[in-house]
Parts: sequence; C-alpha cells; structure tokens
Amino acid sequence: MSRLLRLAVCQYEPGQDLAANRTACRATLEEAARAGAQLALLPELSLLPYFCAVQDPRHFDLAETIPGPGTDFLAEAAKSLGLVIVGTLFERRAAGLYHNTAVVLERDGSLAGCYRKLHVPQEPGYEEKYYFTPGSAGCTPIDTSCGRLGVLVCWDQWFPEAARLQTLAEAELLLYPSAIGWDPDEQEAERNRQLEAWITVQRGHAIANCLPLAAGNRIGRQARPGGSCLFWGSSFISGPQGELLARASETREAVILAELEPGRSEQLRRTWPFLRDRRVDAYQDLVLRDTVHDPG
Repeated sequence: MSRLLRLAVCQYEPGQDLAANRTACRATLEEAARAGAQLALLPELSLLPYFCAVQDPRHFDLAETIPGPGTDFLAEAAKSLGLVIVGTLFERRAAGLYHNTAVVLERDGSLAGCYRKLHVPQEPGYEEKYYFTPGSAGCTPIDTSCGRLGVLVCWDQWFPEAARLQTLAEAELLLYPSAIGWDPDEQEAERNRQLEAWITVQRGHAIANCLPLAAGNRIGRQARPGGSCLFWGSSFISGPQGELLARASETREAVILAELEPGRSEQLRRTWPFLRDRRVDAYQDLVLRDTVHDPG
C-alpha cells in the first residue's frame, strides 16, 4: 500500500435463498463503492447459508470450482464497481476433495489469488471437518492493487501463528472473513465473554504484528440440531495498535469503513521492534503438540 486505503467490511445475512444471498451481497458492495471504498471484505461462505451446522452429503452439491459461478459473480461486481473484493466460497477442488476457500478479485475482475482455510473446526453446530479439507499451501499473502493482503478464514483468527506467518511474508493487512456466533440459550454474561474474546484476540494479532486488521462476520439465526446459532455480527476494523476504527452492530446489516495508513506499520515497528527481537533460536518446540509428552 502506497497511499491511504479506504476499506469496507460488508455484514449481511446469507440464508437458504441463494438468489437472495447474491442480491444482499451485491447491495452491500454497491454501498461500499458509493462510500469510496477501494477494498471490500465479505463474510465467510459469502454466497451460501452456513450449511455446516449438520453433516449432510447433499450439501456437497453446493460446492463449485474456482474459477466458477461464484468467482464470476464476484468478478463482475469487482469490475463494475472498481473494487478489490475478498470473499469465501465452498470449493470443489476434485471429486471428494473440498475446501473453504477465500478468493480475492482484483478491480479489473481478474482472480488475484486464493487461500484455503488452514484451521478447520469440528464441534456441534460447526461440522466443518466433514466438509472441508484443510489448506496445505500455508499462509501466503495475496498481492493486489490495494496492497499485499494477508487473508485468513474464521477459525484461523484464533491462532497467532497464522497471523505471524502472514506478517513474516510481508502482508500489509490482515483480513478474516468469518461465520461465528453464540448459542442464544446461553446466559448473556457468557455470550458477552465469547464475543469480547473474539474481538480481543484479533486486536492482539494486530498489535503483535503492527498491522491493521479487519474481520467480516455474518448476522442472523441458523437452525442446527437441538437449537440454533445466532451469528453475532460485530464486524470490525482495527488499526495496527489494536485501536477500533469501526464496528458494526450485532444484529443489523451494515457496511463499515475506515481509512488505513500504509506507512504506519513501518513506523510502529521502529518503536515496537517485535520482529527484530524475536528469539527464533528458542522457538523450536512450537512445532510440537506439547513439550511434556512429546519432547521430540
């Protein structure tokens, strides 16, 4: 990034109606473009319902190739609106091999690059290991006209290693398309703790790497066995010192915007030289599951 970058994060509710999802996605992108955004971040599985709440082999029919219909749709929007767009798709890589894949469309409609979700969760209501093969290409930034984007996906946002690897590969901005929420039957205090943990850990990644960061989440209620998940929205943009530049509500569609200063990370790293002072000679044990039962 060589100048101020105007970033938009689009928060909406992708549901069961696939045509309506595209309409909602396009509407938020148009709003972002009208507001002068150059880069737009969409929620995880940007054009689909969160089908991973249950294990159902019929849901594999939602997957598509890349390039394919989803990238065609986003490419047309990118070109007509003059935006760089980051979204995620359910990718059919080959028969029996599927990924949760972030795609980056350049403002001329070309596909700038892809990132396959590295950390794949598995718990009730988030049955993602049933559908998604973890990415194997590591954490490599994607070069665009808006800068070098460190794209990660949802569950990746809890792991400091992923953010640090993007940083070491000279990412200029960390982006997390997300689909995360709470059980509406949980007590309000616990719900608040979960939400604040989600925001705090990502602001910590911004601080530890001196990089701006944005997380784009969905809203709405998703049925699942025994209850439902209420996606908590709260999409936000953080500066490289963890400062909150913009934050959406928990329940409403929104397009939030912030202007990012590309030279600020360089200046901060001169004052907070985290990368200089890393003791890489002392970190070998990080490749182990634990250092008590697996001493290497």
